[in-house]
Amino acid sequence: MLTVHQSNARGAVDHGWLQSNHSFSFGHYYNPEQLGFGPLLVINEDRVQPSRGFGTHSHSNMEIISYVISGALEHKDSMGTGSVIRYGDVQRMSAGTGVSHSEFNHSTTERVHFLQIWIQPNVEGIAPSYEERHFDVTQKEGNLLLTASPDGRDGSVLIHQDAYLYSSILDGDQRAEYQFQPGRIGYVHIVRGEVVVNGRQLRTGDALKVVHEDRLEFTQGKEVEFLLFDLPY
Repeated sequence: MLTVHQSNARGAVDHGWLQSNHSFSFGHYYNPEQLGFGPLLVINEDRVQPSRGFGTHSHSNMEIISYVISGALEHKDSMGTGSVIRYGDVQRMSAGTGVSHSEFNHSTTERVHFLQIWIQPNVEGIAPSYEERHFDVTQKEGNLLLTASPDGRDGSVLIHQDAYLYSSILDGDQRAEYQFQPGRIGYVHIVRGEVVVNGRQLRTGDALKVVHEDRLEFTQGKEVEFLLFDLPY
């Protein structure tokens, strides 16, 4: 079964310094039909104005992934980690027993645009940790690039859940296929552009829930960048 969740059906908030779209219920946005998907609990598409951001706040027992689309995102946390990530960079923070952090737009002139992704871990009470990786555009072009995994293989960031995150860029005649193992579900999020997935047309901000499907075929990409989650049911 394939279920399309269109971009304009997401929750939307505008705080002036922050414009955000929520794929799942988050904060003041509540949709009983969008309460996460398997262990995938949050995909927020955030646009933060120059020199603004999220002040210090705390998390525990959550896998948090930041995927930068444009601009520069500055991160500081109670583990002593401080960094600035840009397009192509992926950041993973395992909150574990508890961590405090802040996220700010590093630029004084340009917005930062990124996805904040939360995945429920399959183990609690671990020591908090941080990791980041850079993935070049050429690694994603015409390819499903493993970006996050439970074992950190092939240069992916490590997440504490039986979940796999792939990123891809397709254009023109480029195509990609993905085979699911029995008992797995999938979620596709379109970062930008458009693509056809098993006959469904998806555009920027759209998503596709995948249940009881063996295979996905991505075709007719038009400068599309997307994320594919392979998740436990």
